[in-house]
Amino acid sequence: MPTYRDEVVVLRTHKLGEADRIVTMLSRRHGKIRAVAKGVRRTSSRFGARLEPFMVADVQLYEGRSLDIVQQAESLGSYGADIAVHYDRYTSAHAMVEAADRLNEAEATVQQYLLLVGGLRALAKGEHAARQILDSYLLRAMALSGWAPALDECARCGKPGPHDLFVAQLGGLVCAADAPAGAARISTDTAALLRALMAGEWDAVDAAAPAALASASGLVAAYAQWHLERGIRSLAHVEQAR
Repeated sequence: MPTYRDEVVVLRTHKLGEADRIVTMLSRRHGKIRAVAKGVRRTSSRFGARLEPFMVADVQLYEGRSLDIVQQAESLGSYGADIAVHYDRYTSAHAMVEAADRLNEAEATVQQYLLLVGGLRALAKGEHAARQILDSYLLRAMALSGWAPALDECARCGKPGPHDLFVAQLGGLVCAADAPAGAARISTDTAALLRALMAGEWDAVDAAAPAALASASGLVAAYAQWHLERGIRSLAHVEQAR
């Protein structure tokens, strides 16, 4: 049908002409959508603020040949304002939506949409440290895309753990026999924290030691950037916010 509705998270926007924007969105049912929002840069626009990054909206769109057209937008989650006033939340949110944008169209599922909405909501409410919300999101997003890191057995041979060597290129923890020279050796606390981030065990995450948190964040960033086609540029700013 030429007209359709869906729930979306706004990932990014680009200026088009004098008053329009191209809006890239992750939707609940239609995957990633790129659409033109006409007149949203005018102060008189009815829904310009609802189509800013990190916002969740119910939109009506008209199917176009190359780009769809936004006809209506109703706010479902106004997370942008609460995120923007905190630098750590803002940079983490940028890294999350950039990672979502990097995922292939075939991987943009309902689960990916709900995961991103949940992560942005948690950032806006300050439920946990922003960096750990980002780390948990990245691990889960990778898992939903078929790139879950091996955290209990060797990523290469399947030998049961515990293992203490992490190699992003091989898929997670590896045994000593399969680890290449220079493989990163991690502590038991860091390995346990990675599992807690993957499972959403926030009591364990919130109680983790600073050294384990820093180590886990570095491993998650390396793992996510290796498996995505392009690096997550926003992570450089997240590092500055720590």
